[in-house]
Amino acid sequence: MIDPVTPGRRPPVSPQLALRVAALGVVAFALFAVIFFRLWYLQVLSGDQYLAQAQTNKVRVQPLPAPRGDIVDRNGDPIVSNRSAIVVKIKPESLPQSEKDAVLKYGADRIERAKKPKGSRGDQIPAPPVPPDLQLRFRRLAQTLGMSTGRIQELVVRGLFLAGYAPIVIKTDVDEDVRGYIAERQDEFPGVTVDNAFLREYPQGELAAQLLGTVSQISPAELKSKTFRGVPAGSIVGQTGIERQYDKFLRGRDGKERLLVDAQGNPRGEGVRVEPKPGNNVQLTLDLKLQQAATKAFTDVAGDLKGAFVVMDPRGGAVYAMGSFPSFDPSVLARPITQKRYDEIFNVPGATPQFNRATGANYSTGSTFKPFTALGALESKDVSTGTVVNDQGCIQIDANRTACNAGKTPFGPVDLRQAIRVSSDVYFYSLGLKTNTDAPRGGPIQKAARQFGFGRATGIDLPIESVGNVPDAAWRRRVAKQEEEYERKNKVPCCTISDKRAWSIGDNVNLSIGQGDLQATPLQMATAYAGLANGGKVPRPHLGLEVQDDKGIPISPITTRPGRRIDIPGEYRSTIMAGLHDAASAQGGTSADVFGGWNQSGFPVFGKTGTVQVDGKNDQSWYVAYSYKNRPDDKPLVVAVTVEEGGFGAARAAPIACRIMKSWFGAKYNKQAGCTPGSSTSL
Repeated sequence: MIDPVTPGRRPPVSPQLALRVAALGVVAFALFAVIFFRLWYLQVLSGDQYLAQAQTNKVRVQPLPAPRGDIVDRNGDPIVSNRSAIVVKIKPESLPQSEKDAVLKYGADRIERAKKPKGSRGDQIPAPPVPPDLQLRFRRLAQTLGMSTGRIQELVVRGLFLAGYAPIVIKTDVDEDVRGYIAERQDEFPGVTVDNAFLREYPQGELAAQLLGTVSQISPAELKSKTFRGVPAGSIVGQTGIERQYDKFLRGRDGKERLLVDAQGNPRGEGVRVEPKPGNNVQLTLDLKLQQAATKAFTDVAGDLKGAFVVMDPRGGAVYAMGSFPSFDPSVLARPITQKRYDEIFNVPGATPQFNRATGANYSTGSTFKPFTALGALESKDVSTGTVVNDQGCIQIDANRTACNAGKTPFGPVDLRQAIRVSSDVYFYSLGLKTNTDAPRGGPIQKAARQFGFGRATGIDLPIESVGNVPDAAWRRRVAKQEEEYERKNKVPCCTISDKRAWSIGDNVNLSIGQGDLQATPLQMATAYAGLANGGKVPRPHLGLEVQDDKGIPISPITTRPGRRIDIPGEYRSTIMAGLHDAASAQGGTSADVFGGWNQSGFPVFGKTGTVQVDGKNDQSWYVAYSYKNRPDDKPLVVAVTVEEGGFGAARAAPIACRIMKSWFGAKYNKQAGCTPGSSTSL
């Protein structure tokens, strides 16, 4: 019989179980004793030793900058490259809280000021003064770098305000002695680092500066944009021109190196190293020698006058040369620059050196537009290639107005070919009279102009270009409405672009000779003439040719979208081209004097002068020409040149174009060509 266990009473522990519990307790006590002794040994007996080891095994991450890729011409000659430089920076985390608080207040004040309407914002918010706990450090740094403490404070404030987590560049391109001095006295320059960087180098100086563009440190706004997604703060990115357009190829990827240093920052060994990846090279369609020759031709003839030129292969739109004047030295923007110095160089009234006049300036084109007036009138069937106009020097526009040739010079009976040769304004005025319409999109002249690219972007591979303007009745109404709305809102008179009047026959007459409200860029003129030279194939101008690795080995071509095709009857084109050739070669031609001695049989020139009247200024000079060697597919070339306040087209623009073509084809073939200014009455 089994005895039941009495409730609440535990059974007695057996001797075997008690022995086992005791053994486990002894083992646990021994283990804890070992752990306690080990901790006591590490912290008490060996603490100083391990503290010393910790102090000598700090890790510092050293950035390894990657050079941007080179920009080279079609023959591989460098136009933009790099050079190594020493840069002094300050780490934001090393700055005292007093400086950070002052910058926070400065930033808040600037934001508050920006919210106010223009005209009521008051003076600019000044940078806060150097806090007392930073004055000694900044004074030492200023003496070492040859700067003022105020300038250092400006850079620090700007750096903290724009990107508070990125190292702040204080001075770029310092001497090696400065590097050594700061490195040996790190305790006197807390938070100051001296690193290597790559600066853009421009071996050709000001050559094609606006076209090539500039670079600078990425801005906070750019960091948030899709274009620069993933690009770290402090990176150097393209800002304008080719540098911006092809930044994704040119920009490299920085590397980093983990260095073991002691408490004083002295190297104790090397850690993991990630090598930087250099940017790729970009090869352009530019021909460096032609670019140099074209730039010299412009400055030799035009002097200090403003203007631009474009030289293009008419077949596919490859741009061989492009210049804008005045120019500037892009190397001054390769490193930080004070606002005062920037204003001295770039904020010059009426000059704007950074502005690319070849792609962005809207100009009236003068008589260089006449071939497209002719095409529009011919397509309308209002005239034919044989239509004759008796040019008596002036023509009646309406009951109150007449329009005349320059100097009221009469040319007598002229057909289209002769009208182009002598640049008879009266002939083209008559075309404007016959084709006028107040239809919203205009008439046949407007249609022809738009087909050849006026009033639209050419599509060149640059970040910004102007579209110009082809005036018509709808444009005039739209601008008038905008001006009226501006006046109602601001209670002040607005612009006089539209005169707030309807389209008139005089507008079409002005358009017929490239005056009035027609606006175009030199690039658009070159593209339009290329389309005419090609028999209606209007190319898409481009500068990018190929992407190469940092050793110059091709990676991939830069593709260009095709242009567009216009149907031009052969009779129309041949008559216009004959008139353009006569203008550059036949007696009485507007640029025949300029091309005196030119080998027209081997290198026929088809060119048109243009002279634009500008209120309050001297006339603007234009010339656009097409030529080739022996046959149209052998070294063909289109050149467009304009010189602000340059006078008649034959006075400055045509001689510049002549010299450019002479350089392209080789002076030995045209030894007798002087490319000198033509008649002062040549339009």
